[in-house]
Amino acid sequence: MHDVIIVGGGPAGLNAALILGRCRRRVLLVDQGTPRNAAARLTWGVFTRDGTPPDELRALARADLARYDTVELCDGEAIGAEAVADGFAITLADGRRESARRLILATGLHQDLPAIHGFARYWGAGVHSCPYCDGYERRDSPIAAYAHGPVAKGFALELTAWSRDVTLCTDGHPTELSDDDRARLARNGVRLVEAPIARLDGDAEGPTHLAFADGTALPCRAVFLMPTGCLPSTLITQLGCTLNEAGVVPTREYEKTNVPGLYVAGDASRRVQFAVVAAAEGAMAAFAVNTELLREDTR
Repeated sequence: MHDVIIVGGGPAGLNAALILGRCRRRVLLVDQGTPRNAAARLTWGVFTRDGTPPDELRALARADLARYDTVELCDGEAIGAEAVADGFAITLADGRRESARRLILATGLHQDLPAIHGFARYWGAGVHSCPYCDGYERRDSPIAAYAHGPVAKGFALELTAWSRDVTLCTDGHPTELSDDDRARLARNGVRLVEAPIARLDGDAEGPTHLAFADGTALPCRAVFLMPTGCLPSTLITQLGCTLNEAGVVPTREYEKTNVPGLYVAGDASRRVQFAVVAAAEGAMAAFAVNTELLREDTR
């Protein structure tokens, strides 16, 4: 039996494995190899690694783990998880079953894109979900905020930190904007287009304009998608984790969940979805796990 199984080989899982390896814990890290940021060309906002390609960042982290002989890497998919008498057991796609005293799920989230022609083509290369991650590279360019409902106004205004050429596009959805909201947008130079979007056009470099169903067009070098509910891993629901309305786990201190011995770290547990934050959450979960195991072992 392992001390800890970690499912997910992104920043949260890799950093959790690093900390636990340094604690000499027997760790199994299971990585399916399909990170949410696979389409991103570069990873921004990571201390000493600003602008590193995501696959290179993961390779560097895996190389760090190689010096810890108690950490085992498994390239595979965990398709099942359950609580057992002495911890947790997971089932891999190849039929293998592994068990551990503690379980950390660092499985991230699945991002669904609006079904608009061109959005999938430019995902990660002009269509983004996080202005903190990609806004700087689109600074002072025409930016579209794809948003509707109660978050639309705030999201569009947030983008003015990176460009003063921002258009809020609601794609025909109800805006829920009051007269005061509309006046505030106008006061801050944010245009409002409520027509349905027909497609996003562009060239090899990225998006160039949005085309609307009414025949109009809007110059656009980037589209930022409003925060939306994302799908968590089925492992999280199998184990009975509580989810909030956004589809993420409202973890307690040190990434603890409502299930004893189960931790969720990274994008699946927070609204601030930065790579560096995910890594920090992995470290906090590892600290808590090692502390729990020490108490058990020295009772």
